[in-house]
Formats: sequence, structure tokens, C-alpha cells
Amino acid sequence: MSNDFLAKFGSRVAELRKSRGLSQEKLAFEIGMDLTSVNEIERGKRNPTLRTVVKIARAFGLRPAELLADL
Repeated sequence: MSNDFLAKFGSRVAELRKSRGLSQEKLAFEIGMDLTSVNEIERGKRNPTLRTVVKIARAFGLRPAELLADL
């Protein structure tokens, strides 16, 4: 997986999180991850599993395809 894709995905997660008024801590709690992992995903430093992508999408009320669209 390219670093560019991970950076774009992380930026999208951060943008959606902020637009919904969630802290990284709150998102981490909702998806069952630790704060450090969410921070690393948003910075493009961690490659999330498909299971994590699904959890993140659900936390935002989206389908995984919607979360990944246009990346």
C-alpha cells in the first residue's frame, strides 16, 4: 500500500472526525482502538486492517465504500 494512499485515508478520517465534532479519543473509544492507533492512522503512519476500516466507516455512519471513495 502506498504511503500516499495511507496519507489520503488518514486525512479523510481526520476531516470526517472533526466535522462530526469527535476527538481522537472519542473515535478510538467508539471503534475499540487506542488513541495512539487512531493518531497514527490519521497521520498515515499505520495501515489499518479491513476490519478497522469497517469500524471507522460505521462510526461515521458511512459504508466502507463511501469512506474510501475518491482516494
